[in-house]
Amino acid sequence: MMTVQFRSSLEGPHLRGMAIVSEPEQGLRLGTNRIGSTWTAGSSGRFLKIDSPATGEALGYLALSTRQDVSRAVQAAEGAREAMRRMGVFARAALCLKIAEEIERRGDELARLLCLEQGKPYHAEAKAEVAGAALGFRNAAEQMKWLETSAFAVADPHKRAFSFLQPKGVFAIITPWNFPLALPCLYYLGPAIATGNTVVWVPAPTTSLIAVALMECLIEAGLPDGVVNLVLGDGAEVGDEAVIHPGTHAVGFTGSSATGARIASRGAGKPLLLEMGGNGPTIVLPDADIDRAAARVGAGCFANAGQICTATERILVHQSVHDRFVEGLVKAAAAVRMGDPFDPATTMGPLNNAAGLDKMLSHMDDALARKAQVVTGGRIAAGMPTNLYFEPTVVTGLGRESLLNIEESFGPVAPVLTFETDEEALELAASSPFGLSAAVFTSTIAKAFFYTESLRVGIVNVNEKSCYWEPHIPAGGAAGTQSGLGRTGGRHTLMEMCDLKTMTIDLAQ
Repeated sequence: MMTVQFRSSLEGPHLRGMAIVSEPEQGLRLGTNRIGSTWTAGSSGRFLKIDSPATGEALGYLALSTRQDVSRAVQAAEGAREAMRRMGVFARAALCLKIAEEIERRGDELARLLCLEQGKPYHAEAKAEVAGAALGFRNAAEQMKWLETSAFAVADPHKRAFSFLQPKGVFAIITPWNFPLALPCLYYLGPAIATGNTVVWVPAPTTSLIAVALMECLIEAGLPDGVVNLVLGDGAEVGDEAVIHPGTHAVGFTGSSATGARIASRGAGKPLLLEMGGNGPTIVLPDADIDRAAARVGAGCFANAGQICTATERILVHQSVHDRFVEGLVKAAAAVRMGDPFDPATTMGPLNNAAGLDKMLSHMDDALARKAQVVTGGRIAAGMPTNLYFEPTVVTGLGRESLLNIEESFGPVAPVLTFETDEEALELAASSPFGLSAAVFTSTIAKAFFYTESLRVGIVNVNEKSCYWEPHIPAGGAAGTQSGLGRTGGRHTLMEMCDLKTMTIDLAQ
């Protein structure tokens, strides 16, 4: 007999309203751990029911693991570590290319599951994410071959000094639900395998079925047992154990700033690679191409339903061009199409989970209480399969104290604030504690450099949306902000996953 309960106070807020059962329903997909050479259910005896945010249909169940399951995964990763370290760079690169080929071979299946479980439209976004996942392994394979080491001049003529790279060891990797396929491959799994590390991987619960499918690709491509160990469950338990376990040597995490801060505290003493929240300002100057700026800003606000850490979260527009810009932004919102996620005409899907919707709605309520105006949108979309679809929204009349300005909303909302001077624009930009990305629209090269050098963020895109990025380009938060530590992207990620070891040889003997 199936028994159902709902999340306890120990479980993360992302599980709000999701059913936890003691016996999964037959006939649906069952996601289990991959530890060493074995697929195994978590030892808790509980399973989380996964429903599609896009269609509302039941997709399957995933095993909820315990700290003991994490310990077994760490042991498996440690057991594979020495063989992985000794595997040659070119052999690891060849393995990454085989994984990329397997992802591409199963591309349609992966895109369909991604569409259903995460919510992004199949044609507009899911297929591109599959391509990004394969690219993550291809990039890691190529970049690893060309990482340079050094020989140093030394004072003693009888000595020689060199530096070379070695893998850090067992990486605890915790990945989010907004890009659950591409991001693990681009930021963590591809680089970890290429550099010779082993992994304990904890994906976000609401998108763990796609993680299981990716794990199948790794195995089919010939990944040795124990190199990547998949542990499913609530991050508050299994993610925490992976971070604090003495057998993990480094931690990689992408997700919210609050969770990242807890990981930084719990993982103190270990190397940390953290990409955390963003609330990047987009600054539109009066000399910009206003029509193009509105179109690019709209793309930055509504891509992936606004669920991108570098999304355009707040828009600072010079007062003299405010009305014209807002008119263009409303046109961009009107061009967004919600509907059947497998319809080629659909360009935006739902929010992934109820907790995300609740947070965004609270930010909207705060804005309205402060007399902001909703120009378009502002409601849960009618006639959709679930209540997670939210209309693309433009809000004006905001002050700097609004939560839409200060916090990360992570939804399809375009908040517009105004300024009159460069100094005021920079003050507004600094009124949020995040420092991941920003965008500036201007036709003056001097202004482009002025803002790029003045903004306290890790990425500045000029005349392009704030979430534009290519996988070989370094990305990460600015020091002193709540947007993380380290850099991801191409060779930068590979370097973060290696220790630089120095060897000095005395030749006098």
